[in-house]
Parts: sequence; structure tokens; C-alpha cells
Amino acid sequence: MAKKKTTKRKPAAKPTTKSAVSMSTAELQAELQRRERNIKKLERRRERLMEDLQEIEKQLASEGALSASGGIRRRPRNEMNLVDSLAAVLNGKEMSVTEVTQAVQQAGYMTTAANFRTIVNQALIREKKRFKKVSRGRYTAR
Repeated sequence: MAKKKTTKRKPAAKPTTKSAVSMSTAELQAELQRRERNIKKLERRRERLMEDLQEIEKQLASEGALSASGGIRRRPRNEMNLVDSLAAVLNGKEMSVTEVTQAVQQAGYMTTAANFRTIVNQALIREKKRFKKVSRGRYTAR
């Protein structure tokens, strides 16, 4: 078995910075004053940035990108859920998935989904108690 090599540790370097060495009272007071000035500068900058942010939020709100609470709009709120909306549109009618998708949106259902047709198709397939498959890709309400 080979011997384990040991390495010598280097002695720790002595602190050379002003903060690590004891400072006089006058130097400490000067440092505090410098930091207070810096804080005031940062606070003024923060105020300017907040004003800019408020202006941008006003512009976003005018374009419809913000909700009433001021946050970024994530999901629209609908009066009825998707399944109920589909049932209302399909009541007494037979439609394809594409037709149902367009009819639900024309009836006022709001969505931001890029693949809304797929979501409608899955809802029609999943809710067998409420929807009947008439033929391939065509459904009606029960």
C-alpha cells in the first residue's frame, strides 16, 4: 500500500484592507456619511424607476394587457366553464370539433390557449355523459 501524500497548508494572509484593520472614530463617521449619501442617491433613483414603471403599466392597461388589479392578465374569467359552454352551443345541434370551437368563442367564451381546438376535443371526449359522438369528429349534446 502506498503512503498517503500530505500537503503543507499555506499560512492565512493577514488582512490588509482598511475595513479589516481597526478604524478611527472619524474614519467610521466619514464612512457612515458616505453610505447615507449613497442611500439617498439610490432612493432617488428608485423613485424615478417607480414613476417609469407606473407609466409603462398605464400603457399596458390601455392596450388591455393588464387586469383590473394591475397585474399581468393570465387567464380570462368566463361566466360558465368550458363544458357548460359546449353543452349550451351543442344543444339540439350536431357539429364538428372545429365548428364547436368557433361557436363557443363566438358565444363569448374567452381563452388565450394556442391549442383551444385540442382542449375542446378533449372535453368532448372526456364528458361522455353530456356529449354524444355521432360520427368521427362530430358531436351533439345529450
